Amino acid sequence: MLTVEAVATDRPLTEYEALATAAPSALDAIPGAVYLCDHDGWLVRYNAEAAALWGREPRLSQTRERFCGSHRLYLPDGTPLPHEDCPVADAVRTGRETRNAEVVMERPDGTRFTALVNIRALRDRDGRIQGAINCFQDISAQKALEEELRRRNGDLEDFFENSAVGLHIVSGDGIILRANQAELALLGYAPEEYVGRHIAEFHIDQAVIGDILHRLSCRERLDSYPARLRAKDGSIRHVLVTSNSRFDDGKFVNTRCFTIDVTEQREAEYARRQSDERLAATYEAATVGIAEVDEHGRYVRVNDALCNILGRSREQLLATDLLEITHPEDRAAEAERYGRQVRGELASYAVEKRAVRPDGSIVYLEVSSSSVRDENDRFRYGVRIMQDVTERKRMQNEIQANERRLRELLEALPAAIYTTDAEGRITFYNQAALEMAGREPVLGSDQWCVTWKLYWPDGTPLPHDQCPMAVALRENRPVRGAEAIAERPDGSRVPFLPYPVPLRDGEGRLVGAINMLVDITDRKNAELRQKVLIDELNHRVKNSLATVQSLAAQTAKHASDLQDFSTKFEARILSLAKAHDLLTKRSWISVPLESLLRDIVAPYSSGESRLRIGGPALDLTPRAALSLTMVLSELATNAAKYGSLGAPSGTLSVRWDIRSGDTLALEWLEQGGRRVNKPSHRGFGMRLIRRCIERDLEGSLDLRFEETGVHCLMAMPLAPLSAHG
Repeated sequence: MLTVEAVATDRPLTEYEALATAAPSALDAIPGAVYLCDHDGWLVRYNAEAAALWGREPRLSQTRERFCGSHRLYLPDGTPLPHEDCPVADAVRTGRETRNAEVVMERPDGTRFTALVNIRALRDRDGRIQGAINCFQDISAQKALEEELRRRNGDLEDFFENSAVGLHIVSGDGIILRANQAELALLGYAPEEYVGRHIAEFHIDQAVIGDILHRLSCRERLDSYPARLRAKDGSIRHVLVTSNSRFDDGKFVNTRCFTIDVTEQREAEYARRQSDERLAATYEAATVGIAEVDEHGRYVRVNDALCNILGRSREQLLATDLLEITHPEDRAAEAERYGRQVRGELASYAVEKRAVRPDGSIVYLEVSSSSVRDENDRFRYGVRIMQDVTERKRMQNEIQANERRLRELLEALPAAIYTTDAEGRITFYNQAALEMAGREPVLGSDQWCVTWKLYWPDGTPLPHDQCPMAVALRENRPVRGAEAIAERPDGSRVPFLPYPVPLRDGEGRLVGAINMLVDITDRKNAELRQKVLIDELNHRVKNSLATVQSLAAQTAKHASDLQDFSTKFEARILSLAKAHDLLTKRSWISVPLESLLRDIVAPYSSGESRLRIGGPALDLTPRAALSLTMVLSELATNAAKYGSLGAPSGTLSVRWDIRSGDTLALEWLEQGGRRVNKPSHRGFGMRLIRRCIERDLEGSLDLRFEETGVHCLMAMPLAPLSAHG
């Protein structure tokens, strides 16, 4: 940095020294962002506007910053620009000056702006670089305006060059200044053959182009002015010219013209007029109704076929008009269309409408109306060809009604239904098919099946072009007995039975097929459950018999007499039976712990107020349910005979909780009963409880005989207990 001693001499200060020692207000007075670097690139000074644009205040002491105070720098194309490669770094290293360069600066908050920078190296009297100064300003708004102008100019240029309508610009003296591709293509000229020439060279009717230029020079606007142009191949193009003029300081500068080619329309109109005249000469012999109608809609000529169709004589028809015979609900539309035809807005039109016969019956007519116009394009009369389509309309309505009823029927069916054409492309599907496929098939594109993927029952992929529907179409026969699996886009799968049937037209030709997909998920699940249930039942029967055998043996071993054996053995068998009942109700899948407790304990309690059972919902596996049944039954029997449930004021509380997410803690607490003494020896019941908890359920048991009643704490791993893992 510049030291005080360096500026304390009487010699004149260099630019760098003057800027480095200037008061802060001097830099802030500069109208723009300014900062100063020393010969090593370290920031020495900056003004408030620079800090505001940077969005930060760089450090000028201790750990200083180099070359620029911005958070990050980028080139205008977005390429990151390291500070050590920025223009200021180049200036202090090489002395190179930067004028009106653009860089992008990023603030700490992520916002960016485009800066216009002007950088100059500052030298001492010997030409050595002492530092550099950078004056920059935010030109983001200017850049945005430039970009908008560039975009608009591009849009205008694209509109002119690529418009589907011919466009050209003609100077005040008639010279073609510019023409777009559509204009050149219309006449077949190359740009150099058309641009720079007088517009009158390409007009066949000189009086017309003279009138056009005169009107435009008088500030008139032309709208669809008819003209004829000569193409390069010698053909004549009929066009409509829409144009206006541009004036500067009252001087006619140029015209802007839109040229619309109507050659084909003119030729078609001429051919139609010729056809109408031929039709007028022969319509009496036609088998369809033909009439000539004046501009007011009155019939001026009719043939016999029309009289038969409308149920009126020739005299009756000539005394009426086309609106009078029209059904009241169709009159407004008919009047509007025919009025436009008379005015020349419509050359012809075709429509289906209803007419009313004198007897009140309704006839459906297919009407084609065209105009005959004179050489001045004035309307002379309309020629109307009318065909009776009443029977066809009736059949169409009946077919549509049948189709509607069929669609409603197919939509109402709970099974998935879809149809295809003869190539297998989907033409219809109902809501059930949409739900089964888990996707929305693309009509006319998806083939063979509405599903995403198909598999055989063994899991082998089934290509769509080999599925039962494809076979039915390929072999022109129904397919039965097949079974497949549909996979949805979400990965879920649905087993189903397909019933594809070919569809044929009246002559027996194959026109498509219809398929019904029957979801057999429930059947498959039932089969699986049945197998699991049989296997489980087989296993449980064996286990139950073994348990009964063990209970019988152990009860007999510890019974004092036959009556004692009978009582205890029956109680234990009944407890086991209750657990089996609960498991059977749940298809041997699971048993709620709370239901198990209430079924076992409630019969021993004389009232609900003496029993408190509660804990989080937990479904037990069959194995855990049977083991806990034996434990709880032993505890409940003991409580009823010796504990709280045997005393009038005694209560029982059974609470459980999930601890640490993986352990079931169950507490059995008796209170208010007879005084409990610890038994002098451990009987079969105690050993049964301990075996079920510690060996069968891999848990721990803390059984205490306290004065207030039995207190039993059981802790068991949750994973083997829970039916839901």
